[in-house]
Amino acid sequence: MFKFYDIQQNSDEWFDLRKGKLTASSFSVVMANHAKGFGVPAKTLALNIALEICTGNRQESGFSNSYTMRGHELEPFARMEYENQYFVSVKNGGFFDCGRFGCSPDGLVDEDGIIEIKSVIPSTHYATLQRGNFDTAYKWQLLGNLYCTGREWMDFVSYCPEFTENKRLLVYRLYKEEYIVEIEKLQIRFKEFFKLIDEIITNIK
Repeated sequence: MFKFYDIQQNSDEWFDLRKGKLTASSFSVVMANHAKGFGVPAKTLALNIALEICTGNRQESGFSNSYTMRGHELEPFARMEYENQYFVSVKNGGFFDCGRFGCSPDGLVDEDGIIEIKSVIPSTHYATLQRGNFDTAYKWQLLGNLYCTGREWMDFVSYCPEFTENKRLLVYRLYKEEYIVEIEKLQIRFKEFFKLIDEIITNIK
């Protein structure tokens, strides 16, 4: 079960709620080579989470570039276009606290849907257009959001204002029922990852 917090993403309260938790943006790190042991990125992530738990201090990731800034700036326009195109109202995604992990979808739609918006550069958008499906680089984040929120479907939204009006918003829907096996793999891997975090905490203390 989860606890939902209707707060603004990137606010101080939002950052505080995420401390010491595995969050959706890092699910792909944990799931990399999930049939094998954890690699260096996952072990580093586990250490950072362990330190947050032990110290109560947020570990700075330091990850910010022109692409992430573009995403933040264009997200409101993508959401507005999505609402207009599908005649829906998108509510704040807030933060879903599932104990040791959580997620912040970009919006809630009706009672059973969520959206994840990626405002991308033209080459990335075109690759998604050619693929005719969601960008697999975000697979575990998307499925993790479905798992965390308990919602039945998610719309992956790729937005690029440089494209023509009829192609600047691409939407591909994922239904949770079609990814049961993958979500089970996610659950198993999470247990292994939390065990790694606990081992690190024991060593630190």
